[in-house]
Amino acid sequence: MQPTSRKERPGTRRRTSSARGGSAPAAAAAEPSIRRARWRARTAVIQARATAFTARVSRRVAFRPVAMQVRVRLFAQLRERAGTSELELELPPGACVSDALAAVGELAGGLPLVMAINREYAEPNDPLAAEDELALIPPVSGGAVDDVQAPALHARVTGEPLSDDALLARVRDPRAGAVVVFHGVTREVERLEYEAYAEMASERIAAIVAAAAERHGLCAAAAEHRVGVVALGEPSVTVAVSAPHREQAFAGAREIIDAIKAQAPIWKKQVNDGGSGWVPGHPPRS
Repeated sequence: MQPTSRKERPGTRRRTSSARGGSAPAAAAAEPSIRRARWRARTAVIQARATAFTARVSRRVAFRPVAMQVRVRLFAQLRERAGTSELELELPPGACVSDALAAVGELAGGLPLVMAINREYAEPNDPLAAEDELALIPPVSGGAVDDVQAPALHARVTGEPLSDDALLARVRDPRAGAVVVFHGVTREVERLEYEAYAEMASERIAAIVAAAAERHGLCAAAAEHRVGVVALGEPSVTVAVSAPHREQAFAGAREIIDAIKAQAPIWKKQVNDGGSGWVPGHPPRS
């Protein structure tokens, strides 16, 4: 017996594949509207962000500090050069004295200038304010203050005999009330033979002399050391200093000779009829 198909109920229709896809045309028609709505939403977000950014920038610009206006009084040759007794300068916010001095550099014409703020001399890093009374001060006419004269200094390592007269001539000074000369001489042996790292020894002695002159207020200081053969009774080292007072002169000379003995790379050999030998020493001290 052949199977029979299932009878359909009266008034109904079998669904077909075309019936199942019947809503697709409507969805396709709605898709452009959905995309436009999404783009409108995105655009609104972008515009809102841009508006907020513009507002922030506007606030910053609105409260940005403006340039500072300052007035500077001029005197003497500066007033004549400028043709006025007062200048108005425009300086950046937070400006200091050095900024104002730089702004009037051409007017200065090489003069060393000082700025006064509210009638007090100011330093280059002092800050300025718009309400300050500023004045540009050229060199005053009370006369220049004499610079403190630097001491005359001399240092040498030499193979020649040492001369008192030459060294004394180097330390003579009209300011000096005391002159001290020290000789270190060969004693008890026939001769001493000195060897030195001459270049370093000269530089070391020069530094020693300069330090002592500064520390003790010497007018002048000189030191020389022999190398080679130094016979009995002859000087191997000479120090000469001058100073306003004897205490300074004695202290300065003592410091120089002690430091030379401790620091200068110089060695000596004792020579007698019975033989010779290097004099024991110690590691140099800086």
